[in-house]
Amino acid sequence: MLTPDALLMRLSEMSGFQMAAWRGMMMGTVMILGWALSTRTHRGDLAVLRTRSGLAIVICQVFNSTLFCLGIAVAPVAVVLLGVAAVPVFAACLAWLIIGEPTHKTTWAAMAAVLFGIGLAVSGEGEGLALDGAALLGALFGLGVALVLALNFVILRARPHIPIPLAIGCGAWIAGLISLAIVGPGALSQGQYIYMIVTGGIVLPVSFFCLSLASRYTHAANVSLLMLLETVLGPLWVWLGTGEAPTARMLWGGAIVVISLALYLMVTGQRTKRARAVAQR
Repeated sequence: MLTPDALLMRLSEMSGFQMAAWRGMMMGTVMILGWALSTRTHRGDLAVLRTRSGLAIVICQVFNSTLFCLGIAVAPVAVVLLGVAAVPVFAACLAWLIIGEPTHKTTWAAMAAVLFGIGLAVSGEGEGLALDGAALLGALFGLGVALVLALNFVILRARPHIPIPLAIGCGAWIAGLISLAIVGPGALSQGQYIYMIVTGGIVLPVSFFCLSLASRYTHAANVSLLMLLETVLGPLWVWLGTGEAPTARMLWGGAIVVISLALYLMVTGQRTKRARAVAQR
């Protein structure tokens, strides 16, 4: 669900804060409405939201929503996504520091393979990534997104009682309101806003709810590893939507990422089955 996001952002022809305003308010509205209609513990959820962990998730979403849009607006998409690719490394380190969750050696091996594949995919053929001011700024924005996403996954892993739709929805709304205050209401009608409605109303709520929910059932590093599929599949969606053909290195790098993740999931699944079998004896 998340992989077409970069294409929709590109098609919108909007600035960073314009996109952040649309995406934040649309995503926040959908998530909060979904929470209001589905939960039976409104007061309890609101109380949890006011805890340090709940507020931390809200703050993470504010920075995630804003930094990603700003990065895409000022730098090449490949540079930003390369920064975001650090999510599993941050997740593994934060999980160890915050909740003492060890990271298996196969996870580190998968991280190395995936990062190599992503680096190959975004390097281009004879194009390279120019280290100018815009590229460096985009890389910093991407790393910022990676850090707050990893922290989001780790906190939800440690505090499974946090109401995900409410916390993420509030964070998205705050990011949207801040961006709206910066650009003004008139800027929302500029550009192809239909794409922002699709990504903010459908793509982001579904994908981030699933990613956050998954962090309750498996290690944060595992969730963030799967999220890296966006780095590889995103350019393919752009190719289909805009005609920008991927380079050979993108295809080879994408193949490395997909195969590495597939092998990792197979090994992890077999290890889990063996552990369950031992526990049942």
